[in-house]
Amino acid sequence: MYNPNVVGGSSNTPSGGRLFVFEVQGLRQSPESDKNEYSIRRSGSQYLLVPYGRMNQEMQRISRLGGTIVNIFPYAGDDSSAYRSKMVSVAPVPEAGPAHVEPTPAPAAAPAPAKSKSTDVPVNLYRPNAPYVGKCLSNEALVGEGGTGIVQHLTFDLSAGNLRYLEGQSIGIIPEGTDKNGKPHKLRLYSIASTRHGDNLDDQTVSLCVRQLEYKDPESGETVYGVCSTYLCNMEPGADVKITGPVGKEMLLPENEDAKIIMMATGTGIAPFRAFLWRMFKDSERKLNPEYQFKGFAWLIFGVPYTPNILYKEELEAMQAQYPDNFRLTYAISREQKNADGGKMYIQDRVAEQADALWELIKEEKTHAYICGLRGMEDGIDAALTRAAAKDGVEWSAYQKDLKKAHRWHVETY
Repeated sequence: MYNPNVVGGSSNTPSGGRLFVFEVQGLRQSPESDKNEYSIRRSGSQYLLVPYGRMNQEMQRISRLGGTIVNIFPYAGDDSSAYRSKMVSVAPVPEAGPAHVEPTPAPAAAPAPAKSKSTDVPVNLYRPNAPYVGKCLSNEALVGEGGTGIVQHLTFDLSAGNLRYLEGQSIGIIPEGTDKNGKPHKLRLYSIASTRHGDNLDDQTVSLCVRQLEYKDPESGETVYGVCSTYLCNMEPGADVKITGPVGKEMLLPENEDAKIIMMATGTGIAPFRAFLWRMFKDSERKLNPEYQFKGFAWLIFGVPYTPNILYKEELEAMQAQYPDNFRLTYAISREQKNADGGKMYIQDRVAEQADALWELIKEEKTHAYICGLRGMEDGIDAALTRAAAKDGVEWSAYQKDLKKAHRWHVETY
């Protein structure tokens, strides 16, 4: 669910469009710049207010006018900002004739497609009309004292069926009972938090990381709890559970042992990345996979509100300590850390800090990037990588589309 308090700002135009501020230097006077009311600036910066949908076009226009983009950041709508009096809104204008183009850095090569997988991907082995009925083996709290919310790690027994899955897939859960119309509840999908071998390493279990959904009804003001999340968080060991799936091919881990894996998560979005990291670094897991001995590099950037909300903290830090050259762990703790502007440190702020390093990784053919968690973090991540890519003369949004086509940019947000 989108929450402007989480992502650092809501829609910033009356129509709900996204706006970004381009800080530009070196614009020269020309008939085209006259149409845009750009002023001549021998030094200092010109600030342009650009709608998201025109970012690529505006980058090309600025390059033709000899300008250099030195910074891009989301427009906060604050008229008191120091740059506000110098800012020019960009509106569509007819294309001018040919103009002299200043030299620009050579763009990064187009992303190469990921190599095809040979692993069979199981899908929909169990469907809603004939679910697998397993049992809850354990239900453990993940949030420490002083944290917010209820998050549980649940493990289910699969020994009575043939439910197979891969890291990065999801399963469906059908809660008991009926809805307000007397019909059975519909299934809810949850990302799997265990490797294909399960937490017990016997190929007989599957685990989930579930946060109890809680919100205020906008009309009554009453607290409302999610049907399925509450059902799971309150589940007793030994209880039956109806499971469907598995589903999903978007978040699969590449088979390349030398791959570089960037993972950006908030909250329970850590679930698929726990499975990834176990497969990469857990000694007992590695023994089961002689055909996959990870030798690459993994970087997890994990956003949470408080330190006690760092899910699987001990596991993550143990793996980092054991594999310091292969695993980098970075937290963004919003209520405890400050960003560069003195505000709360959200995951997009941490990505902005590391944008140049992330961009260098993303340009490598063997790098895959994953985002899982709250949908609202995507805009800030895109803005940060837009700034980094622009330094190489690359339009991030176009490059990102090529990454998606190459199956190297993976997103699962809600």
